Amino acid sequence: MMSNHPTSPSNLIRVESRALEALAERLEGPMREHFELALGLITACADSHHRVILTGIGKSGLIARKIAATLTSTGTPAHFLHPSEALHGDIGIVSSGDVAIALSASGETDELLRLLPVLSRLKVPLISLTGALGSSLAKASEIALDSSVTEEACALNLAPTASTTVMLALGDVLAIEASQRRNFQAADFADLHPGGHLGRRLTTVRELMHTGDALPHVTPDTPMPAVIYEMSRKKLGMTTVLSQLDGLLLGIISDGDLRRLLEREGPHALEHTAAEIMNPHPVTIDASTLAPVALTLMEQKKITTLIVTDAPGSVLKPQGVIHLHDLWALELS
Repeated sequence: MMSNHPTSPSNLIRVESRALEALAERLEGPMREHFELALGLITACADSHHRVILTGIGKSGLIARKIAATLTSTGTPAHFLHPSEALHGDIGIVSSGDVAIALSASGETDELLRLLPVLSRLKVPLISLTGALGSSLAKASEIALDSSVTEEACALNLAPTASTTVMLALGDVLAIEASQRRNFQAADFADLHPGGHLGRRLTTVRELMHTGDALPHVTPDTPMPAVIYEMSRKKLGMTTVLSQLDGLLLGIISDGDLRRLLEREGPHALEHTAAEIMNPHPVTIDASTLAPVALTLMEQKKITTLIVTDAPGSVLKPQGVIHLHDLWALELS
């Protein structure tokens, strides 16, 4: 059957947009209760260290794979199970305590329906994403979520387009809501995404800072020639000033501080000690701070280094120092 909508690119996008708007309205209405029940099953499953099993055939199967990946990357362990392979041995990955999510626009996909008795025997609760709430799949589900659309973007109104978009969006919402309920944090996300651009943006200051002997440090009574030597030797354009007694952070001396001192006093600049020229209010940052946050702070303060502590703003022993060049090397933009 031919669709009655024009097939211009912009109109095809609007078909899918209308389908998503309709989904949003359902989630604000009677479907909300079913969504909350599904969310409860998913979070309880993850909290008990079990997995969410996604399954589907064809285009719905591809969407199921993506939802499984999104769940996993946001802290809810998930796995895609092909219905046909499940009936030939792969069902062994499913155990009691898991939750299954089956995707089917018609709700009558034969391979899925043959899988249902097996899930029932394993006592695995079933959530379905289907466009037919009166279908066999929906009736066999503990919870059926309505993913119906009034029309596909396909000119023939046949190829899964708007319907798969709705399924994908619904799966994304389940994944994100589950991660929020389980208090999934940026640090957790970083642990699961160590590589690529995301991994770089989720790198913490702790992973980049200069520590140990690489951390420039002098005591308050250190004479200026020795201060300059320490700064030159460590090549970070600064040095911390630490209490000789307990190593507490007292201040910082930067290249800029030295230049201003030389401009004021000329050759007499070398007669001073570290305590006399240090900045007693250095900018500090927590070691668990993400690299992009540190970069933004440096740009706002117009500085090139940050002293890393476990409690920014307090007088503590420094954990390390991070330099602007360390952040630029990550290519965070």
